[in-house]
Amino acid sequence: MADLFQLDVVTPVRQVLSRQVEEVIAPGTVGEFGVLPGHTTFLTTLKPGRLTVMDPETTVYMAISGGFAEVTGTRVIILAETAELADEIDLAETRKDLEIAQEKLKSLNREDPEFAKWEKRASMAEVKIKVAEDAKLG
Repeated sequence: MADLFQLDVVTPVRQVLSRQVEEVIAPGTVGEFGVLPGHTTFLTTLKPGRLTVMDPETTVYMAISGGFAEVTGTRVIILAETAELADEIDLAETRKDLEIAQEKLKSLNREDPEFAKWEKRASMAEVKIKVAEDAKLG
């Protein structure tokens, strides 16, 4: 049996995932990083992106909207603002959300206080679409 470590992904409202895994690939703010058993301890911030989790049976994809990752040699804890497993993502609804956000952005300029909110919403919708599509490809 391969070496495993504990992964816990939590948001303010729920525990999204808790399991023994072989590898995690996460979207760090300074670049994507991978974690294997026995990894050096570190703490980092996360940006919106795809979290890839590999365990002995399967690969799980998840869309996260940013947060923090604490890595030790035996455990990874992801504290995310939001996190959705690929199979929880409603592609039709997410595509509609992206369309709405893009239309709203066209009517705003970068100095508008609402611009950052809509830009983040569009970016997260793009991440969710990519995660859901990647999961379908396997």
